[in-house]
Amino acid sequence: MEVSSVPKLCQRLISSAIQRCRISDDFCRLSVVLKRSPLVRISISDTGVGSCLEDFQDWKFTMDSVSAEKWDGVISVTTTSISDNEIFQYCLNLKESTSARRLIKLPSNPKNGAKFSGTEVSLSSFENIDDLLVEIAHFLRKMQVLKIPKVAIELVVEHCDSPISRSEKFILANECIPQSFLSSNLERLRSGFEDYVYKHGNSLDKRCHSCFPTWEHLKVGSGMAHRAGSRSSSDLVTEAVIVISESSEPSCACFRAYGAKTEVLYFKDFLLCSIPQSSLNALASIDWKSYGLTLRTVVEQDGHAILEWESLPSCAHIDIVLHFYQKQVILPLAGQKTQVDRNLIKNAVKLALGDLKEKHPGALLSTRALKIRSYAPDLARTIAALILSSNNSNFQEECFSLLGLPSQEIRGEIVECCITGKIVSVVETNDRKPSKSAEAAPFLFEDCFHEPDIQEGEYEDEETYSTLDL
Repeated sequence: MEVSSVPKLCQRLISSAIQRCRISDDFCRLSVVLKRSPLVRISISDTGVGSCLEDFQDWKFTMDSVSAEKWDGVISVTTTSISDNEIFQYCLNLKESTSARRLIKLPSNPKNGAKFSGTEVSLSSFENIDDLLVEIAHFLRKMQVLKIPKVAIELVVEHCDSPISRSEKFILANECIPQSFLSSNLERLRSGFEDYVYKHGNSLDKRCHSCFPTWEHLKVGSGMAHRAGSRSSSDLVTEAVIVISESSEPSCACFRAYGAKTEVLYFKDFLLCSIPQSSLNALASIDWKSYGLTLRTVVEQDGHAILEWESLPSCAHIDIVLHFYQKQVILPLAGQKTQVDRNLIKNAVKLALGDLKEKHPGALLSTRALKIRSYAPDLARTIAALILSSNNSNFQEECFSLLGLPSQEIRGEIVECCITGKIVSVVETNDRKPSKSAEAAPFLFEDCFHEPDIQEGEYEDEETYSTLDL
């Protein structure tokens, strides 16, 4: 594994700590502590299972000359497993070549019969503590999208370079609640991503009340695509969550990392990763126009896929998260690579789009449905005029009854508005159904027509009735 800077190394160390917590059978705490005195002392500790030291020996550290001066390459590792009687300490220089790298074992400490496990990795650097804090905080913010149960995360900054030592706790995320154990990965991903969107992806502890004064401004859809594995391979799963947020203030100038563009977070095996080219291709190949969206560009930036849309309303914003993992493998084996399935990514996104449309009528209508819906007012006006211009009172009363309107004091605007609503509803309902569905489309007045019961030996009348079926 190759890292190119101290912040990137910290992110990798945090990811490893989270994985150790995931496979633990108990509640775990992950603590990231930055201490300035005068160097920045970085400590990343967890109470998960003991670490595998071979993993650190395979890491490669490559950086430019400016970055290389900020860190000597040395990390200190303190670790113990639940079955160990000692706490082991090691020292390792990651700047050395992997072939010449030596793991230096330091004196260990006895546990005196105590039963616990955990790992702490620490290093010192000349990094700017404020810049380092921002990068680590944003990384933790994104990792919280997964809402991994049983893991509490905290980020602490200790200032020891002034006469008065002080400590600031910037983030504390606690998912150690029994309800989270009963939730599926997809349910936790959905909940965590909603929280991420409410905070515009950059706030640590407060949602944006300017854009979201209530919790009713999000349209959310989720989907999961699955491919069964063989005897020699695990099942592959891709989860997707899509959120459309509609700001209450169309001119809201709140900071977003990529402005009006869509940021696609990509997780693989419960780790935040750079999105692979195959997934970029899968996103580009989706028929977005069938969901009323026109994709202008899809590019990779900062490890994320960035989608740019055409004609997206200024008050609307789209966010997407993808999670690809092996269902039966918790930690990947050393050197093991899993090929991301392009079709799984594509199908999961399409299922999430369909789920969003189903739950929010009128959202993501196809270009065809939008065109048909635009004719609804004119068609409704024509039908209303035909009803109201009739001299047959029985005919009018029957029409009003079908529309669910009282027959007295009916005005043209009311009839027209009612018919428009029914037409639009039918168009939106039909657009949510798969194009190859064999199910009959709904009637405009579906509650008003009932087929007679046909008893054995009876036959339907030959006369047929037509209904407006859009």
